[in-house]
Amino acid sequence: MKYEFHDAKIGSILGFTDDIKKNENLFSNRSSTISILWNRNIETVFVEIDGLSIQLLPNQLITTTYLQHVSYKPTQQPLTAFLFNREFYCINDHDAEVSCNGILFFGTQDLPIITIPENQFRKFNTFYEVFLDEFSTPDRIQGDMLQMLLKRLIIMCTRLAKEQLIVKTLDNEQIDVVRKFNVLVDTHFKTKRKVSDYADLLFKSPKTLSNLFALYNQNSPQQIILNRIALEAKRLITFSDKQNQEIAHELGFNDPAHFSRFFKKMTGYSPSQFRELETV
Repeated sequence: MKYEFHDAKIGSILGFTDDIKKNENLFSNRSSTISILWNRNIETVFVEIDGLSIQLLPNQLITTTYLQHVSYKPTQQPLTAFLFNREFYCINDHDAEVSCNGILFFGTQDLPIITIPENQFRKFNTFYEVFLDEFSTPDRIQGDMLQMLLKRLIIMCTRLAKEQLIVKTLDNEQIDVVRKFNVLVDTHFKTKRKVSDYADLLFKSPKTLSNLFALYNQNSPQQIILNRIALEAKRLITFSDKQNQEIAHELGFNDPAHFSRFFKKMTGYSPSQFRELETV
């Protein structure tokens, strides 16, 4: 089963399928889409994201963006997927409504895997059926209806993510700072390397950010920045034809030797050694 809403005038797309591995190449646009993947099976499903094997237990969801490299080669069971682009629903423009940036999408830390609690099975399954019904009702307001449903699904997932992935001691204002920091790092990591750069953008002091992330029980702000640079380096080495010198320049390193030392410190391998491992 595969459905797609597509507005050629503005290039918007919302896709919906119960088997993304089978249907991913049938959608009209996959180059810049964001996805919500949902394991509706009674068995564990595996996907590969940025070269890492990720397991989704029954009734778990994970979100991916166009920045990540997703492969369904290891996926043996049908995997439900909702995919959309910013022309259909821009999560940045609507962040005040859904508060998902930096938690569900464009975060800099662990992949956001959320579990649907048993007491919410019916709610999520009802949404699945409503999506099916709406895709079967083509009319002038179908796009508006689908956008409203997608927004509601994102809000439901964001609430679960806040409950399951963020420590309870943070208040809403602190959570917003964490979210905004994650998004800013994802946006500016190639040019801004200091915590003070992001503190200025957030109108906070570097010490405030450090204390907040210590409370959050995650990596320090500086480590998050370095991890994001290393992740992009690994993506470029693995999924592009760019040479080490080109990658160093793209990531803001003036000296390729400096990039090599940084990469080895972060991963334990030189860029060339990592490239050889990935091609084995």
